[in-house]
Amino acid sequence: MKTRTIFRCGECGADTPRWLGRCPGCEAWGTLVEEAAPAARRAPAVPDAALRALPAPIVTVDAGTAAPRPTGVGELDRVLGGGLVPGSVTLLAGEPGMGKSTLLLQALGRMARHRARCLLVTAEESAEQVRARAERVGALEPDLLVVAETSLPHVLAHVEQVAPDVLALDSIQTVVDPDLPGAPGSVSQVRDCAYRLVQQAKERALATVMVGHVTKEGTLAGPRVLEHVVDTVLSFDGDRGHALRLLHASKHRFGATDEVGLFEMAPAGLLDVPDASARFLVDRRTGAPGSAVAAVLEGTRPLLVEVQSLVIDTQAPPRRSASGLDAGRMAMLLAVLEQHAGVTLSRADVYASVAGGLRVVEPGVDLALVLAVAGARLRVPTRERTVAVGEVGLGGEVRSVPQVERRLAEAARLGFTRALAPPGTAPVAGLELEVVHDVGEAVAVGLVDRR
Repeated sequence: MKTRTIFRCGECGADTPRWLGRCPGCEAWGTLVEEAAPAARRAPAVPDAALRALPAPIVTVDAGTAAPRPTGVGELDRVLGGGLVPGSVTLLAGEPGMGKSTLLLQALGRMARHRARCLLVTAEESAEQVRARAERVGALEPDLLVVAETSLPHVLAHVEQVAPDVLALDSIQTVVDPDLPGAPGSVSQVRDCAYRLVQQAKERALATVMVGHVTKEGTLAGPRVLEHVVDTVLSFDGDRGHALRLLHASKHRFGATDEVGLFEMAPAGLLDVPDASARFLVDRRTGAPGSAVAAVLEGTRPLLVEVQSLVIDTQAPPRRSASGLDAGRMAMLLAVLEQHAGVTLSRADVYASVAGGLRVVEPGVDLALVLAVAGARLRVPTRERTVAVGEVGLGGEVRSVPQVERRLAEAARLGFTRALAPPGTAPVAGLELEVVHDVGEAVAVGLVDRR
């Protein structure tokens, strides 16, 4: 008997009976892959006696079972809102080499140290390789169990035998169910294996963490439905040229998604960076033209970062290069700076970056970027111990941004004595406040007098 095949999209999971160049579901090109069609199954009737849960008034539901279990990794707990909730499923995604497996192993080791029974299923490495890494990061604990396994039925059997408090799989793309069609990492395998693991987590109140890889485009490998079935999606990323790593939640059913965790990669593993502002400014050289300090927000955390710029005259078409900044917004600010502050940039190459490897996309960095570019063009440094915060509009006006006072309080804590801020900003103890209304005024009062 000939096996019937279908074509399934690797992005959204939609299927068609024949190959198409473009997916009819998400309209992505070249994503349909041929695989065997699943056999039709008749849903068994469920008798009333088999129902394990009955409808109940919401006021009688015990909320204590949703209390999070701390992982012991401070920055991870910050993003998770306290830790892993029993019965929750967390997806930890990131590019290869970012340190996902290291972060997971450190968290499991610290939870095992506090008598939580943890099971790590390593589907990509051997148990010996995991043991060597655990020794390096200090995660050798008797209650941390490890098994090298790729078969989903075997994974479920290990969970039944061990009865862990926390289950971790590294990674979900390498786990395979032999009863399902498709190779490991295919749409059907990733989706159905994830469904089985989510079902098990809910039935056993088992906190589950799955590691997932991302594609070259930065999206999660596998169907998008994977992001919908889990409770939390964590993104772990950073610049390969820097030791800094950022962790943030794009989805979190048990808390907010506006927290950011900061780590530094070290020989002994990932280290928490509780004082991130001091970390970003440690190598800053004061008195150099083209440098300004911005007070930005990453989640709910105020950070001070250095914005650098280099401006060089050119006879060729001018180049605009932004690292750690939005290139389109930088181009807009350059036009505003030339139009409303008289700083000529139309015949110059402009390079700008955020020092330290952090990517800043919020508008609070606008005023500092304007000062850095103007200082680089005029070869004049910003005034000493000055911080800038504010959004710049197309008319050259300086606009307010959320939580200005919190940002400036962080600047005062780090020893800054002067702040350029938009109108309506309340005074902050320890800072001389300079209210600026437009970019021309900001350049005039923010840079050292050239006379």
